[in-house]
Amino acid sequence: MLGLNSKDLRLFLIVVVLTIAAPILLNPFPVESSLGQSFNAGYPALLQRFVIFGLLVIGFNILFGLTGYLSFGHAAFLGVGSFAAVWMFKLLSYNIVPAIILSVVVAGLFSVVIGFVALRRSGIYFSILTLAFAQMMYSIAYSDLAGKFFGTVVTNGETGLQVYNDDPQILLGAGDPKVPHLFGLEMNAQSVVNIGGWQFTFQNGYYLSALFMILGFYLSIRIFRSPMGMMLRAIKSNQTRMNYTGLNTKPYMLAAFVISGMYAGLAGGLLAAMDPLTGAERMFWTASGEIVVMSILGGVGTLIGPIVGAGVIKYLENIVSKINDGILHGWFSVFPDWLDNFLVTIIHPFIGKGWHLTLGLLFMAVVIFLPGGLVEGGQRLGKLFRRGKTTEAEEAADATRQRNTPAE
Repeated sequence: MLGLNSKDLRLFLIVVVLTIAAPILLNPFPVESSLGQSFNAGYPALLQRFVIFGLLVIGFNILFGLTGYLSFGHAAFLGVGSFAAVWMFKLLSYNIVPAIILSVVVAGLFSVVIGFVALRRSGIYFSILTLAFAQMMYSIAYSDLAGKFFGTVVTNGETGLQVYNDDPQILLGAGDPKVPHLFGLEMNAQSVVNIGGWQFTFQNGYYLSALFMILGFYLSIRIFRSPMGMMLRAIKSNQTRMNYTGLNTKPYMLAAFVISGMYAGLAGGLLAAMDPLTGAERMFWTASGEIVVMSILGGVGTLIGPIVGAGVIKYLENIVSKINDGILHGWFSVFPDWLDNFLVTIIHPFIGKGWHLTLGLLFMAVVIFLPGGLVEGGQRLGKLFRRGKTTEAEEAADATRQRNTPAE
């Protein structure tokens, strides 16, 4: 079905169901409760970042996971896609279709040029080249060097690019929405459902982004299982040996790099569709590092690992970072004051602005104990439970045999 084997189809359907139900699953506590205010993550702004960055890292995994080529400059394509989308809003209209198309095309063109140069080297030299290109593009965007050269505004420098009332928007109709929309369907429009003390928000923009992530995930499965995917794995295994056989691996490598860059451009376009404002900080080297951490944390080379890694990091960034001492004192108010203060003092460095410390410890634990990422941890737990069920089944079978064996 859908050209997938049973195992891949099951994984794909799990991702689809979890993505569709995310606004419900990520709101497990009543909205007014202390736990709900602290840990509920089902609000649109965060949900959109879950799926958009999931899409971004799915594309990155096609390059890094299949070929082993580590790019430290992928955020450049994310930024380029965002700038291209905002320019479509400024020149044409707020309809997201031209914006998303141009973001993918422009990111693809940039990735062809950068990949053609960077792929002349491998290993750490490839990584440094991609980092250098990304930092050059960040500097150009931050200083609006292209705008100064052409005598106009291209990236608007440190202020960032956004849509103004006096922009041309030549395709903007009299009754068209003044916010990003899909043929009149506004991206920020949402429906709120209240059930008891729970509140669930379903936003158009989230489900559009989720649709693109699901399609991107499906395409990544097909690439992983295709002859091209096998070729990329062979390159990762021993590229030198393949070159000795007379096979030119460069076209395959460039194709993987361009596909990965186009994924990033699409993610950038979706970020702009959710909020038509973009700045050069989206292209900074730390953003590229975050993409790498997401891949490694979830599980490099696995299909679902990038989505897991992106979700965990964005959850820590947006949920753990907003927990403060006041919230902690509320949790521990049942304890004596000395124990309450002691627990708050111990936990304080790991919350709020210290959420990076929590992420760092988690990352260290995964790298040391779970080289295959969080997906490997899930697989180990699955094997442990299956082993327990197998043991119970064996004991039951032994008991049955003993009952059926006649006594001597």
